[in-house]
Amino acid sequence: MGYTDATKGTQEHPIDPERFDFVPKKKPLVSSSVLGMALFVFVELMLFMGMVSSYLIVRTNAVGGEWPPPDQPTLPIMQTAFNSIALLLSGFLLYRAHRMFRKDAKVPTQLLAWTFGLGAYFVAAQGMEWVALIRQGLTLQSSSHGSFFYLIIGTHGLHAVAALVFLGMTWWGAKKDRFNASLFYASEVFWYFVVGVWPLLYWLVYL
Repeated sequence: MGYTDATKGTQEHPIDPERFDFVPKKKPLVSSSVLGMALFVFVELMLFMGMVSSYLIVRTNAVGGEWPPPDQPTLPIMQTAFNSIALLLSGFLLYRAHRMFRKDAKVPTQLLAWTFGLGAYFVAAQGMEWVALIRQGLTLQSSSHGSFFYLIIGTHGLHAVAALVFLGMTWWGAKKDRFNASLFYASEVFWYFVVGVWPLLYWLVYL
């Protein structure tokens, strides 16, 4: 009596391969969207490190050791500190939203809305700060201080706006019952980068 391979069947009765899943599919550690965002954040981190390194070199070699130049307007340290608290709070709320989603499987619509709102407030407040500083004479051409200020803080602002777009898409999808978990996690990575790099920039540029 011949032997028949059950996984291949016979010519008369072929086996449907979809009914036999002998090799279990491994679930990836992270989704492709999260991995892609993490790689993007790594590249952008290198960009900020390059800008900050150049800034520190110019600051160290400033004429007379004075920085910022005495004829330039003073940066609004206290006002920006308040804005920074709003940004850090948004990061904390996003963390709470993540915990809620992972623990209770509930879409954290309200926390996402607060995260987006605080982030939008930070961006708007920084924009108003720029308008005031330009009126006081701090521009890209006014000094190296002005050039580096708008380059570094402006680049961070652009990243904040882009991250807000992702957060807004996540919140809107949740509101319309089309919540995308992969987009949510990718948005987290981006926003945590925006929040995490800001204290260093504030300390180096403003203080």
